[in-house]
Amino acid sequence: MARVPVPSVPSRLPEIEISSAPRRGAQSAALVFAPDGTDGDRAAVDGVRPPERAGDVREVPEGKDRWLAGVGAGEPKDFRAAGAALIRAVDGDEKPPRILEIGLAADVTAEQIENLVAGLLLGGYRFTVTADAPKPGVRTIRLVTGDAHAGTVERVRHLAAAAAFARDLANAPSNVKDPAWLADTASAGVAGLANLTATVRDERWLRDEGFGGVLAVGGGSASPPRLIELAYRPRGAKRHLLLVGKGITFDTGGLSIKPADGMHLMRTDMAGGAAVLAATRAIAALKLDVKVTALVPAAENHVSGTAYRPGDVVRHYGGKTTDVSNTDAEGRMVLADALAYGIKRFRPDAVVDVATLTGAMKVSLGLRTGGLFANDDELARRVADAGERAGEQWWRMPLTEDLADSVRGEIGDVRQAPGGPGGIAAALFLREFVDGAAWAHLDIAGPARSEKNYADVVPGGTGFAARTLVELAASYT
Repeated sequence: MARVPVPSVPSRLPEIEISSAPRRGAQSAALVFAPDGTDGDRAAVDGVRPPERAGDVREVPEGKDRWLAGVGAGEPKDFRAAGAALIRAVDGDEKPPRILEIGLAADVTAEQIENLVAGLLLGGYRFTVTADAPKPGVRTIRLVTGDAHAGTVERVRHLAAAAAFARDLANAPSNVKDPAWLADTASAGVAGLANLTATVRDERWLRDEGFGGVLAVGGGSASPPRLIELAYRPRGAKRHLLLVGKGITFDTGGLSIKPADGMHLMRTDMAGGAAVLAATRAIAALKLDVKVTALVPAAENHVSGTAYRPGDVVRHYGGKTTDVSNTDAEGRMVLADALAYGIKRFRPDAVVDVATLTGAMKVSLGLRTGGLFANDDELARRVADAGERAGEQWWRMPLTEDLADSVRGEIGDVRQAPGGPGGIAAALFLREFVDGAAWAHLDIAGPARSEKNYADVVPGGTGFAARTLVELAASYT
């Protein structure tokens, strides 16, 4: 069967320009502050009452500024909401302008600009597989402000590109996105970046090296698994960060099959791997002075006569064995191999894995907050601080020691799905494979997908965690 063509990956985002004065040939928008953050009476602008709430946009049919976007009291998050809402409104016009110009106040801060640009670049993101030609949208966004902010804008552009690339990978349909496609697309996406190389390991290499978890999970599919390895090695860098991302390109649940309702969303079950790949690409583009190794074990968890079974005992890389009790707990199986391999092979200073791992985290933290587990307080603080800078919210969860014995195996060394609090149990299982390294586990099952717009997020894969990982890497420079 021929593959369905998908949009260009990575997505092309609008260009961002900095200008010291307005220019001809552009349609313009204005940002409107609420007085002291309150909803007071306001004078109309060309017959249109300006919006007060951040994220509200009103069109001025005959005005100098055709769109008025509310930024509330001017908090950084308000600027992000305003940018996202503004680009959606402008792109939704019957004939959107090719160039959108936005005048900024002289006292605008770098943090406000960062958030505005993030909203402008990502709020209009679209990924559709259709016979229709893509609807034209804004191609260039011009900010009228001082040149001092040019560096700020360039950095945010790379962060936004990371989120968009992660969204692209997560949104691609799984009849296209098998492990080989993910590996090839990741390799092509990082080509040409200095000091960054991609290596793809096939199923024969995985078998020879003893990646039993990856092979077990991928064994039920006609599409064999892969291990994607990115290595960023800037000259002179001292610190080394290992990033590991779950790359399940589709998850039926295996023999412990999922209900039909919602299974179509499992094309995004590799969102953790997407975040890791996209972040590493951005780290290299920003030329950060830190070594990074990214590992994404990619497999399709399918149902067939060769699928792994509840009751199997699987031997992972390094020799540790796992009692399998639920084939739908496949993410931890592939992560265990990659963690054990990455730590033994590279001896990093810190390790972070990212995965859409447990539905329990959606119950615990909802759909906009990621779960953060760590065996190292400094690393946990770095991740949380990185998330705050990136505009991504994390909540630290406990590695409860009185539950540690629950992951002891009956036949094998460890038990895959012991019951109890699901997010904590999964993290405790993964901890068995980190060999005492400074390690953080990020469970993004909730915020990796969205069904509606909020801030710079649109329905589908959100790219959550990609920007946090870039900011985390920057903290080591």
